[in-house]
Amino acid sequence: MTDDPVMKFADKMSYTDYLGLDAVLTAQHPRTDQHDEMLFIVQHQVTELWMRLALHELDAARSAIAEDRLRPAFKMLTRVARIFEQMNAAWDVLRTMTPSEYTRYRDALGQSSGFQSWQYRLIEFTVGNRNEAMLGPHEHRPDIVEKLRAELARPSLYDTAIGCLARAGFDVPETASHPDDRVMTAWTEVYRDPETHWPLYELAEKLVDFEDYFRRWRFNHVTTVERVIGFKRGTGGTGGVSYLKRMLEIELFPELWHLRTNL
Repeated sequence: MTDDPVMKFADKMSYTDYLGLDAVLTAQHPRTDQHDEMLFIVQHQVTELWMRLALHELDAARSAIAEDRLRPAFKMLTRVARIFEQMNAAWDVLRTMTPSEYTRYRDALGQSSGFQSWQYRLIEFTVGNRNEAMLGPHEHRPDIVEKLRAELARPSLYDTAIGCLARAGFDVPETASHPDDRVMTAWTEVYRDPETHWPLYELAEKLVDFEDYFRRWRFNHVTTVERVIGFKRGTGGTGGVSYLKRMLEIELFPELWHLRTNL
């Protein structure tokens, strides 16, 4: 046996083959000759790849929670939080672009906007923030609308977590609009006696940890947009910074945040 690396791959799987790098590294198609447009494209493509992984983990975590296999779900939810940590760090790269540099190619974006990211919408639907009006930007793609509607027909991640409360004997509704008083009471009892309800207590904290990073990602999005375009309207027609700031007020797991005031 030697330590010599394999040097010939005519009949073997290579690194490029396995990762499909021919497709990945040729998926950047700037619409202008402006240097900084490549940064903008790569930034958003990488974000979409991280979202792809986040959805993979969230779906698996939801299935595990529904089957009361909480330990594997904890690992998956931790991974999702770390994915959003990586996505947060990526804003630091985009913020190296100045308003003058962005303005040189902004018109080439047309009406395209991160607001139209169907994977972002699917993440929101998956975890429990569901607004059917948000199907609108995707109506031109029936295949995407089908994916989103299929998600709306399933219990959300938060629904499955509340299902754990029900199976543990707590009086919670099968379906609820949040915040819900009975759900709040149940989670509060878990937090007041974590030793008795440790798996549920840890589940709650994993959800809060994920939402914490998710909120930071939204906040970094706002500050990056304000730094680069100020208060101009977004390319997708939203109010830009004003719209993004309103999104900061949305809570994914409201009872888990509100109960802290009463402990």
